[in-house]
This record gives sequence, C-alpha cells and structure tokens, in this order.
Amino acid sequence: MFLFVLCALVMTSCATQKIVYLKDMRPELQYHLSQRPDLKIQPQDRLKILISSRNPELTAPFNTGVGGYQIGPSGEVRTITSSAMQEGGYLVDRQGNIEFPVLGLLRVEGLTKQEVAYQIKNRLKDERQISDAVVTVDIMNFRITVIGEVGSPGIQNVNDEKITIFEAIIRAGGVTSNGAMGEIQVFREDRRGLQVFNNDLRTVAVLDSPTYYLQQNDIVYVKPRVGRMSDGEARAWNLLSTVLSLTGTFISIMILYNYYK
Repeated sequence: MFLFVLCALVMTSCATQKIVYLKDMRPELQYHLSQRPDLKIQPQDRLKILISSRNPELTAPFNTGVGGYQIGPSGEVRTITSSAMQEGGYLVDRQGNIEFPVLGLLRVEGLTKQEVAYQIKNRLKDERQISDAVVTVDIMNFRITVIGEVGSPGIQNVNDEKITIFEAIIRAGGVTSNGAMGEIQVFREDRRGLQVFNNDLRTVAVLDSPTYYLQQNDIVYVKPRVGRMSDGEARAWNLLSTVLSLTGTFISIMILYNYYK
C-alpha cells in the first residue's frame, strides 16, 4: 500500500511543470553581458530620416512631410514631421537602396543608422547643399515574431529598437508548461541565408548568445517538450493524478486508524 501511495504522489508531482529561468545563476556573482551590437539596415526596413540645420529653408527639399520647425537646445533648427511622414518613411528596396530627395539612390543595406546618417551628412556637405546638417536615422518597422509554446504567440513591434530574448518571450506571455526551456530557437535571415540559433533559458550561457539581443525580423520559436500531451490529455492526467493522490491518502489514513484503533 505504501508503494501505491508513493506512485500516486510521484504522478501528481510530474503533472505540474514549473518554469524556471536561469536556474544556475548565483546571486553573489556578477555576470558579464556582451555589448549590444549595432543594428544593420536590411531590405524592407523602413527608415525615418530627418535633416536639421540652422537654416531650415535648406532642409525643406530633404524632409518630405515636414510639418514645422523648432529650436534645439544648442540653437539649431530642427524639423517636426507630420503624421504622413511618420507613417511613410524610406523603404529599403530588395537591392538595399533608398531613393533620397536630391541625392538620389543611396546604398544603405548592411550599414548602421549612424553610418547612414554620416553618409548623408557628407554628401550634403560635399555637394554644397547643407554645410551644418544634423542627420537622424531611425528604423520605423522594427518588429520580431514569437511562436510556439508561449502564452500569446504573435508579432511584436519594438519602438526603441532594443529587446532581449527574455523580454520578447515575456511579452508573449512566457513559456507554457509544455515549452522546452532548453530549446528556444531564433531564426535570423540575411543575404547569406537563414541562420538558426539555439538557446537554453535555464542557464546563464544564454547571456552570451548572439541572439540574446534580438534584431529586426527575428523569429523566436519555443519548441514543445518531447512527449507533449494535448490539452485534453493534460487535463485528464491531472484529474487522474489528483484522484489517485486523494485515494492513496485516504487509504493511508484508514490503515493508520485501524492500526492504532
């Protein structure tokens, strides 16, 4: 009878899967985080590019959809964009180029935002368009996708262009009880093709992963555990385990009662 009760308790404990992140992290230690790499512009990215100058009239041809101007803290005149410009931006074509006013075709694929801004600033100065241009570049459609064994799979828009694999999964409702914590895959595409990176959220090794910081258009896939049960099977298993556990407990109490009676 003791064996019966023990089996019931084991089955009950197995029916509940606890989710533990970074279980080998020790609070007394300091862990190094690799520096977040600069994002590289990709085809189909949509860029917001604004040109500012002390002379706002010179920037007008380059800022489509400009709604007005404001004075910056150091005295420079900055442009204020309209909602139309904010929704549109410059789409990077499949060849990695954008069509920029006056300057024409610009190659931007593979460059960082700072490199694109530097290129435009130098072109404006070299072609004697604007000598004191201040150029800002942002990616407007930074998004990632989370699928698989998470609470709320789907596409996530990232406004500040910075998101970690943990943040993405938490936004998606966290890993479900059927998710394989040690098999979190990130699919990343570039000109060379599709790369797949494996991550284990149970260990601090994930902090050194090249996909700890996600990039635009990354796909995060949380794989199911081996031997995953359907929702109906899981409910039936939980019910059976509970019944067996209660039955075993009742029998144990009756044995003890009869023994001491």
